[in-house]
Amino acid sequence: MDIHKKIQDLREELNLHNHNYYVLDNATISDFEFDQKLKELQDLEAKHPEFFDENSPSQRVGGTITKNFQTVVHENRMYSLDNSYSKEDLQDWETKIQKVLGNVSLQYTCELKYDGASISITYENGKLSKAVTRGDGFQGDDVTNNIKTIKSIPLQLKGNFPSKFDIRGEIILPFEGFEKMNQELIDIGESPYSNPRNTASGSLKLQDSAEVAKRPLDCLLYFITGNNLPFDAQFKGLETARNWGFKVPTQSKLANNLDEVFEFINYWDIHRHDLPYETDGVVIKVNDFNHQNELGYTAKSPRWAIAYKFKSEQVTTTLNSISYQVGRTGAITPVANLEPVQLAGTIVKRASLHNADQIEKLDIRVGDEVFVEKGGEIIPKIIGVAKRGTEIEPTKYITHCPECQSELIRKEGEAQHYCPNFYGCPPQIIGRIQHYISRKAMDIEGLGGETVALLFNNGLVKDYSDLYELKVEDVIPLERMAQKSAENLVNGIEKSKEIPFERVLFALGIRYVGETVAKKLAKHYKTIDALSQASVMDLILVDEIGDRIAQSVIEFFENQENRIIIERLKSFGVQFEIIEKFNPNATVKLSGKTFVVSGVFEKFSRDDLKKAIEDNGGKVGSSISAKTDFVVAGDNMGPAKLEKANQLGISIISEDDFIQMINEN
Repeated sequence: MDIHKKIQDLREELNLHNHNYYVLDNATISDFEFDQKLKELQDLEAKHPEFFDENSPSQRVGGTITKNFQTVVHENRMYSLDNSYSKEDLQDWETKIQKVLGNVSLQYTCELKYDGASISITYENGKLSKAVTRGDGFQGDDVTNNIKTIKSIPLQLKGNFPSKFDIRGEIILPFEGFEKMNQELIDIGESPYSNPRNTASGSLKLQDSAEVAKRPLDCLLYFITGNNLPFDAQFKGLETARNWGFKVPTQSKLANNLDEVFEFINYWDIHRHDLPYETDGVVIKVNDFNHQNELGYTAKSPRWAIAYKFKSEQVTTTLNSISYQVGRTGAITPVANLEPVQLAGTIVKRASLHNADQIEKLDIRVGDEVFVEKGGEIIPKIIGVAKRGTEIEPTKYITHCPECQSELIRKEGEAQHYCPNFYGCPPQIIGRIQHYISRKAMDIEGLGGETVALLFNNGLVKDYSDLYELKVEDVIPLERMAQKSAENLVNGIEKSKEIPFERVLFALGIRYVGETVAKKLAKHYKTIDALSQASVMDLILVDEIGDRIAQSVIEFFENQENRIIIERLKSFGVQFEIIEKFNPNATVKLSGKTFVVSGVFEKFSRDDLKKAIEDNGGKVGSSISAKTDFVVAGDNMGPAKLEKANQLGISIISEDDFIQMINEN
């Protein structure tokens, strides 16, 4: 008897039964029969370890321990979606699309927006090779071992598929399983979980995959990305993924116009409550991939997709008190402390009141019964007063900082009050250091927000440059700090000296200088010294830098304490200049020229074409304007772009013309 064939046959049969039960909801054998076959497979594999396969259905029971989840860069970035809350928002979105594409006939894929934990799963040669959380969109955590325990996710695909691709989806916890988990906790006197989404997300980071396997997690998949995909539209991609063995919800619909999109929204706004899992809206995507490529992306979101959020659930509760928080920029945020109330699957105890104007506008007073809803079903907010008792005094907004007692200021035209004690107010100092060490900034491993507060409160740091003088013996006495964790903290700080200049610039916490602005300034000025000497007019001339940002940068470098901190950081070896990566093929042939890329190309991907422009000294523009010198046009170039280029008299060149241009002496 061929043992290897017997093992292979059992694996294929169990994979089929898993698919029938967890994806198709159509069991073809009893649980007892399935368990008997699984035990037979486990016994054979134990006797013949030479036939081990990490993607065997026997591996779904888990047991792998992951102490630290490795950070992995996404091969294709995971963007977030812009939100809309009305039909008018969707009509405005379509108008913007048609300005880019011209008056073309559009189809839309409508999908339910699932409220779970985003995941990207890589398949190579039909086998699951890697699963990564969304993280910040650029990189996430490798949770492959835990993902393999989810039985609706195929370990081996069927049919014809590309050699490598990523598929995106949501890890969810259906209501029935969530309620069962909570009942088990209640039965043993433990506190129940707050909501399915957070429980699903937390499950992915459990160290023991056997514990993950015990949880009734599910995975709904909705988007494939990769090269040489065998389809050219979103709806066809969903159908194809279903044929390969993925659990792709069947509620999706192909709409021929916005009226059909609205029909889909209206239906599911009512019937979503019949589904076995949480949904909070509808995602609308331009169906055709050529149109998607033409529309491209903003800094955060695809222009070709938008989320329509269902109207928020609303409850009433009592406002017990108002407290005031101080942010790292000194901004004061009033917070409503509420009588705990259940709202959209979570217990709500606090809500933002935004600013003094909002409190005055709604005339919110302590003791009021107030209406609370979740803005976009995420952040609770008070939207009005439901009921007021007698003798309740109007709210008087604070005049002094609750932390350092400095008198608050409010600049003309701004809604928020600020504490001006920038270098002496503890929450501001702690907040700036916490921002400095954060993942998108210096990403200092072993150092978290609570530890920063401990370091400050124990007099070990007064600004982020002090971090680089910390020694292991300094931090060991801190609460919950042992030898190993102290060493990890100090090593993490040392490693942050390798972080590139654009992220260091973001980490400094200059007001209005976010990730994208920091990259633009770093790329333009190359060094911190050049940036610090720039005038307001110099800064405004940088692409996408406005007066407000320019003024904030000037004020930051005019401050003597900031200059001292930067000099200290330099002395410790923090990166304050762009380290140019050597490219032997780089030239300056296209210097001073701005290109816009439009259409689909044969010899380049769009990203490779843009890189070739930049490698040869050119600049890539996002839209056609009078500053554009050339449009590199491929197949299916948007008619609106073509018309605008012709109106402005801009040269339209082909892919081959571009290749000839960069090959000329």
